[in-house]
Amino acid sequence: MIINLRKLLQHRHLFYSIVGLLAIGATYIQVAEVISGGPMAIAGVRTEQKVVALTFDHSWGNKFTPSILDTLQQNNLKVTFFIMGPWAQKYPEVAQRMVKDGHEIASHGYRHENYGDMGAEWVKNDIQKAHAQIKEVTGVEPNLLRPPNGHYNQQSLKATDELGYKTIIWNVDSLDWKNPGRDVIVERVTKRLKPGAIILLHASDTPVQTAEALPILIDKIKAEGYQIVTVGELLTKYADQGLLRH
Repeated sequence: MIINLRKLLQHRHLFYSIVGLLAIGATYIQVAEVISGGPMAIAGVRTEQKVVALTFDHSWGNKFTPSILDTLQQNNLKVTFFIMGPWAQKYPEVAQRMVKDGHEIASHGYRHENYGDMGAEWVKNDIQKAHAQIKEVTGVEPNLLRPPNGHYNQQSLKATDELGYKTIIWNVDSLDWKNPGRDVIVERVTKRLKPGAIILLHASDTPVQTAEALPILIDKIKAEGYQIVTVGELLTKYADQGLLRH
């Protein structure tokens, strides 16, 4: 359909009516997507229980991972590691230790590209490549995914869902990748603690203060009366009042 904009502007009341209808239509589509219960990016769960999920993204390097794993082991904690397929193949013994220590293995994809900028087939291919690599190394078939940079759109959410994965984001960001200082990392997280939260940390080589901050952060979280669990546990045991959409 071709619209003569000049003629339309001569009838401003008609022009504004059409604009209004388009706006209402767009709003309706957004609301319909929410009501339909389509794929969503999960930021946390709704619960009154003082429980949080501790998560680590891992895409490259192994400088700090052993220390992080040691700290978690010393505190008898199980967390969720979102690992990239190529990283798992480069450091198989570390990925296998994560499994041996009882941590939850989830996917961080194959290439560190924004899913929201890519087509559905590209997203599916990226997830499937990572899935095969992670399974080969760890024996685990992950079903939770954190898209690189936490970037997604409705199309990538649908593609992820069609592969049997849930998209997991976060609602407590440590910003540890900015290396703001050990105490700043701890303070940022503890100030934002809430029941059902998903906390974002990194185990890669770029954040150089996370391993040092972790023992202090764990003590602070426990002191606030919170239990630390995996994302899988959070979703299956504590989502009694539903999920939080990112």
